[in-house]
Amino acid sequence: MNDSFSLFKKKYRVLGVMSGTSLDGVDVALVDFWLENNKWKFRVEISDTTPYDVHWQQRLAQAHHLSPKKLEELDNDYSLKLYELLSDFILANHVGQVDAVCSHGHTVLHQPQKGFTVQIGNQPLLSEMLGCTLVCDFRVQDVENGGQGAPLVPVGDYLLFSDYTAALNLGGFANLTRMDQDSLRAYDLCALNTVINRLASRENLKFDDQGFLAREGKIVQDLLNELDRIDYYQRQPPKSLGIENVDKDVWPLIMKYQEIQTKDLLATFVEHVSKIIAHEIADAQSVLVTGGGAFNTFLTQTIQKYAQCELVIPSQIIIEFKEAIVFGFLGILRLRQENNIYASVTGCPKDHCSGKIYRPALAS
Repeated sequence: MNDSFSLFKKKYRVLGVMSGTSLDGVDVALVDFWLENNKWKFRVEISDTTPYDVHWQQRLAQAHHLSPKKLEELDNDYSLKLYELLSDFILANHVGQVDAVCSHGHTVLHQPQKGFTVQIGNQPLLSEMLGCTLVCDFRVQDVENGGQGAPLVPVGDYLLFSDYTAALNLGGFANLTRMDQDSLRAYDLCALNTVINRLASRENLKFDDQGFLAREGKIVQDLLNELDRIDYYQRQPPKSLGIENVDKDVWPLIMKYQEIQTKDLLATFVEHVSKIIAHEIADAQSVLVTGGGAFNTFLTQTIQKYAQCELVIPSQIIIEFKEAIVFGFLGILRLRQENNIYASVTGCPKDHCSGKIYRPALAS
């Protein structure tokens, strides 16, 4: 696949690639971006999700426990996995020429308070094998400079979805972007599908389809009280969450009640996160809702029950692929040498332009 890049173009064509903590799979979106009256516009040409099989779900779920050597092996294997997946997408859809592949990779460790974050699959080998420019590894620079390294999607929210006062992503974690304040503010709210999907797996389900199980359950008040007291909720932004927080703060509380029926645990967790989310969007007007949780009607209805603002559920493509779209856009900003991380979001001392750029040897 050939790439064609000139620093300041009016139109770009890129592949945005995203793998989230909910372990659903890898999202790929072929997106056109262009400037119109000094405002960014976009159009999704093709999009697809390749689900992880059980083997990869298990490897990625346990990655944060690996030794450095084993993590390096996983990184190599995952880079090859991404190459195979992207090659299949490119061939199947006759993609042709793009300006870049812009890939988030997959987060396996995120501990900004200790000064590190790790996303696998961000190797220059991927650029060589694909034969095109790769923009990746967006988070590390921010963490090294004292920021949270997350969330990163808010820059895309601000520049692509500014018609809304807030953007709520219901993914592996729930995170919020506020576009209606003096400065852009965004942060992770709570664990979400990382927990819901793990609970659903107790019933041999990948997820709780439309919240059917949770809707049938009853709230376990003692568990709800314990979840509500998690320390993270008392911290002020900027702040972010990783899978380590689930293992340390959330899952041990739920396992204290493991003899309780799954549907009751789900009902309790949905009640908990809905109140947390509703509190944070209480003074917003219109909230764009995306991520896999947008399809969980019981979850969105419970949030709406406690929130007075308008929850806007967009098209299926935006719900499922917004993060892939945004990482494609962040890659463009990186290539243009424009800021794609804002200090008001991550807590870094200043706005900056982050991400590594790799080009195949023949293109150098």
